[in-house]
Amino acid sequence: MEISSSIAHSDKALYDIELVEQAKKGDQKAYAKLLARYRDSIYFMLLKMVGNKVDAEDLTIEAFGKAFRHISLYSTNYAFSTWLFKIASNNGIDFLRRKKGKMVSLDQEPDDKEDGGARQINVCDENPDPSETMIKSQTVEAVRAVVDKLKPRYKTLVELRYFKELSYEEIAEELNMPIGTVKAQLFRSRELLYNVLKNTETIQDR
Repeated sequence: MEISSSIAHSDKALYDIELVEQAKKGDQKAYAKLLARYRDSIYFMLLKMVGNKVDAEDLTIEAFGKAFRHISLYSTNYAFSTWLFKIASNNGIDFLRRKKGKMVSLDQEPDDKEDGGARQINVCDENPDPSETMIKSQTVEAVRAVVDKLKPRYKTLVELRYFKELSYEEIAEELNMPIGTVKAQLFRSRELLYNVLKNTETIQDR
């Protein structure tokens, strides 16, 4: 891809652009590499913003989900990292505004847990939605490329749900977690996977 000579990109930024172009063509490994390159940096930035490990992890997944869903809008006028951090920062700001406005779910956990509490969101019921159906229809290799780059909490949840095909109740029992937490975190992980796989399916259908 030709990049404007008036824009000075570092070698790191140029490699990111290569990965973005590969991702746009439906390469799951490119998405996985982008996730691996910036996951920790995004997480620690959000942790400073929200002061809660669980919320920071959730917001990190949401930020990557949004970035991958709109990756076609990324412009090489900016470094990919700048674009991604802006999305993540806005995600954190929106969360803090919701929190300040006390817009919380009835399923929210107390904040006195060792991990700082778990923020919950309302999610769909047991019936698979289109995103879940798509993920289950993909080959293990296609999903694994991205799943392996997730933090352990999300990786385990995805493996139990989509590889071992356990129900929400079975996962909650297996991990000794509230079912609301299981649903909320799987919802975020599923959004990330769906955005990657949907782009891949779009390329293959052309």
